[in-house]
Amino acid sequence: MRPTIEVAAVGPPLFPFAATRRSHPPGYDRILPYLETATNVLDLGCGSGRLLAYLARRGWAGRYLGLDGSTRLLEEASAVPLAGSDIRARFRLADLSDPAWPDAVADEPPFDALVSLAVLHHIPGAANRAAFLRRCAALLPPDRPFILTTWQFLASERLRRRLVPWSRAGLREADVEPGDYLVGWGEGSPGARYCAFIDEAALSNMAAGVGLDTVETFASDGHEGRLNLYAVLKLNAR
Repeated sequence: MRPTIEVAAVGPPLFPFAATRRSHPPGYDRILPYLETATNVLDLGCGSGRLLAYLARRGWAGRYLGLDGSTRLLEEASAVPLAGSDIRARFRLADLSDPAWPDAVADEPPFDALVSLAVLHHIPGAANRAAFLRRCAALLPPDRPFILTTWQFLASERLRRRLVPWSRAGLREADVEPGDYLVGWGEGSPGARYCAFIDEAALSNMAAGVGLDTVETFASDGHEGRLNLYAVLKLNAR
């Protein structure tokens, strides 16, 4: 049965995508063991349903709720083939940059895994990123995983060549925080996206500041095999 889109909160798209892909990055295989025991997963910034499609192919079963700020991407996610699987998938429109986004899941039973892939580095401002993690932590039961990724674009000379000056967005270096970049996107880089560079140390420190322990980190994906930093977090047990 094809899942439907439930509109729980209306907001503008958090960030644009030039295209969506159905293949899965290698890092998904390493996070799968953390999700195999989960039966109610919240996918924050689910996009076109890439993780959902992967879970369906791997025979995962359970409740899945995807949140995203783009209606177009949610429509694509709702078309992910689930025939023959035991996945109950639903989607809700929510702007993850809005402090009220947790209201979109207030009526849901407790989640036993949270996932947020390729979202954190698109949230402008270190304080806003920490606030996002704090809201995620508030939804996380003890000893359950919160899995996220940050884009390691500075580790790639190919992507470093795509960095464009802030003047393209009408800003100066003094207007942004250290670690903020504008990355050209698309053929010839006609567009640009805001990206914060968040390495392993910065991510672990940010997580610790909101009461999350780092269980594991690893680099994977992309041509270089290290374009995404994966982190598995859990609530601080102390």
